[in-house]
Amino acid sequence: MALTSPSQPSAVPAPLRVRLSWIALIAFASGFPFGLVNEAVPIYLRVHGASLIDIGHLNKLALPWSLKWLWAPLVDRHGSRRVWIAACLAGIAGLTLALGHLEVASLGSGLWPLLIAVVVLSATQDVAIDAYTIQSTTTRELGVANSVRITLYRVAMLTAGGLLVWLAGRTSWPASFTAGAALLAVLTLGTLLLPAIERSEGAARSLWEPLRALVKRPGIWAVVVFALVFKFDIAALEPMMRPFWVDRGLTLEEIGAVVTSGRLLATVAGAAAGGVFTSRYGIFTGLWVLGLIQALSSLGYWATAGLSDAKSIVVLAAYFESFAAGLGTAAYLAFLMSVCEKRYAATQFAVLSALLALTRWFAGDFSGRWAEQVGYANYFLLTFFLGLPAFALIPRLRRAAAENRVAAIEVK
Repeated sequence: MALTSPSQPSAVPAPLRVRLSWIALIAFASGFPFGLVNEAVPIYLRVHGASLIDIGHLNKLALPWSLKWLWAPLVDRHGSRRVWIAACLAGIAGLTLALGHLEVASLGSGLWPLLIAVVVLSATQDVAIDAYTIQSTTTRELGVANSVRITLYRVAMLTAGGLLVWLAGRTSWPASFTAGAALLAVLTLGTLLLPAIERSEGAARSLWEPLRALVKRPGIWAVVVFALVFKFDIAALEPMMRPFWVDRGLTLEEIGAVVTSGRLLATVAGAAAGGVFTSRYGIFTGLWVLGLIQALSSLGYWATAGLSDAKSIVVLAAYFESFAAGLGTAAYLAFLMSVCEKRYAATQFAVLSALLALTRWFAGDFSGRWAEQVGYANYFLLTFFLGLPAFALIPRLRRAAAENRVAAIEVK
């Protein structure tokens, strides 16, 4: 797409409600593959006899989401956002259809390349989706746009992990994945109708300038370490939650209809409450208070694994974990956004948020092995302690924020 000449009049943007509708569509398209890989596939494999170690290795698939910034300049410089999104969605649809017809009982060699391809395409479309959202909204509109994105992303993620699982229980896994592929095909057609957006000259900026600016910020080492460890407990907990549901006797229909729908509502409620709390009391108070509640979700699973076999208690633990994770995510994302310079917000946020995917990848390397060795209860207790080191960094982060404010004033 050619750059718009400065002398040409800018097109009148569509009403905000219209633009938010398109943002909602592509946010759903972004969340569905993530839910497919992280919500549905672990249950799919466990039902077919996969070990906890094999399921834990699924988290290694998060690596392309961590490294997507490496090929982001290609997406930024070549082709339109619309074409990138539609092409990636079409590829994911075809791979989802194939997934339902693979022989997974023996975890054949064809499964892993297929899942890697899904994640690479998903990460690539996320680059284009983030860019489209940023370029189609003003700075003042980003708040409401991000609220829409987070909500629809979670809806899509839990649709993939809930509706598809429920459908598999009522019919079969091949039928379920075929339905998922059909939904992705419809989304592909929808994204082909995305309104075109103007490319600004800033969109072709070198990747390295924003990175250099980020590295030079005072206290950046503490920011990086904090970004890696603040949700380490949740990253280690999540791979074993779904096998735990299956092993505690929850049926596919119960997981899809009861657990997933309740987790969706709990997550949205937690994110909304966390956003209000963080706005009212500040980011660092939010990190302390909401982060501690987030850590308690591991203890909920620990108590459930060690003290009760009742399905209802398992479901309540899942709901509390989702609510607490929503609280913690609201404060976490607000902090990462506050670190980014506005002029480099897209690239710097992509780099910092990718650290969370790197944490998931690392956690997946040991989660299944440790859970099999020590049992669910002891493993869930261990994940609680994994989240505590992050709180030691919060005072340093507060000092770094003050130093950055002083530096900004001096520059002016």
